[in-house]
Amino acid sequence: MLVAVRHNCLTFAAMNAAYRMKKLTLLFLASLVAAPALFANDVAGTWMTIDDESGKPRSYIDIWVENGIATGKITKILAIKPGENTNPLCTECKGADYNKPVVGLVILRGFKQDGNEWNGGTIMDPNNGKTYKCKIKSENNGQTLRVRGYVGISMFGRTQIWKKLK
Repeated sequence: MLVAVRHNCLTFAAMNAAYRMKKLTLLFLASLVAAPALFANDVAGTWMTIDDESGKPRSYIDIWVENGIATGKITKILAIKPGENTNPLCTECKGADYNKPVVGLVILRGFKQDGNEWNGGTIMDPNNGKTYKCKIKSENNGQTLRVRGYVGISMFGRTQIWKKLK
């Protein structure tokens, strides 16, 4: 009788270990499935742009991802010099954006994720109204974006580093 009880205890322990192993395996598989979704939105959020000349914060950009496409708009312009207009109109913009307030303009369009990069999109510069090809790369665990606007090929362009606010 003692042997039978001991055998049942071992069987229960083995079943418990198998159950825990199954739970760990399912948890691991679920994390593999969820990982792309986590990386997909590392570009989403509010970003602070830095002025190329002064090195000071210049504006806030909200980026969101909808149906796998990233889009972004200007939500705030920061004054670099005292008395600077923080709500200018886009006098250089073309079409429907002409003479619209820069705050609220969609400047990033059509980005699709490729690993930790977003490609195939465009960026519009409200200072000159021109639209450029663009690619965005997430860096520093999603805390910075390397935004490269260019004409033709990426070699002919300009890169800005944007910092995540939230």
